[in-house]
Amino acid sequence: MINITGHTGLTGLLGSPVAHSVSPLMHNEAFRYLGLDYVYLCFDVTEETLPQAVEGLKACGIKGFNLTMPNKNKIVEFLDELSPTAQLIGAVNTVRNDNGKLKGFNTDGYGFTQSARDAGCDVKGRTITVMGVGGAGMAICGQSALEGAKKIHVFARPTSRYWERAAAMAEKMSHMTECEMILHEMDDHTALKDALEESNLLINATSVGMVPDVTGTVIPDKTLFHPELTVADVVYEPRETRLLREAREAGCPTFNGMYMLLHQGVKAFHIWTGLDMPVELVREKYFK
Repeated sequence: MINITGHTGLTGLLGSPVAHSVSPLMHNEAFRYLGLDYVYLCFDVTEETLPQAVEGLKACGIKGFNLTMPNKNKIVEFLDELSPTAQLIGAVNTVRNDNGKLKGFNTDGYGFTQSARDAGCDVKGRTITVMGVGGAGMAICGQSALEGAKKIHVFARPTSRYWERAAAMAEKMSHMTECEMILHEMDDHTALKDALEESNLLINATSVGMVPDVTGTVIPDKTLFHPELTVADVVYEPRETRLLREAREAGCPTFNGMYMLLHQGVKAFHIWTGLDMPVELVREKYFK
């Protein structure tokens, strides 16, 4: 049990919804184990209330915080500095407060590629299909390209406010890496069929299928699954989304966003404290 004192450092998560998050459990367990006088709390914050929340938490001297949907892109407007990875991706999921100066990082991409390795699917040399161009999707694309992915097909709606940003990132990646990133319209079934036929890995990087709307899926046509395709979902509540269930039933290896959450949290923990999270302890207690 964490003892709150007058010196307790505040960290937390800003997003909506956040009540289902495992982040408070993992970070508070790590603080307790290492004897750190820190606490991690959840704050239900939307894009509309994000500016006031950031100003308030900054004024209160928060040590750092995570961002989840829908705030990973909007937060960039309120930061003083971005890490090189965050600059490439254009989204932030971790912020450190350095005496009133807010620096943004993105640990989502690393969290995903590490979780993919845990599942036996290294992104290096692979062709990947990513559904969604929000913060998580762009983080996965950027990190996968940096780690040697061969080609990335990305599907999104042209009406998405992030469409132009994704197109710009595709252009940027072509100069910075050897990975080809191709942007497609979400409703282009032919392009999706062709992309999945040549892909080794499919990732849902949207909130489709997450509680409370658990009936949704980004791949309503189950015939597009094939056994050589590993299917991943950044959603981890429910633990098996409709996408993962139908992919598993079609013979595909699957994994959810739980270990992505674990590994991005490991990075965030180090950014805030300079210490290594007791990964195996946290994994055994909260990620089995």
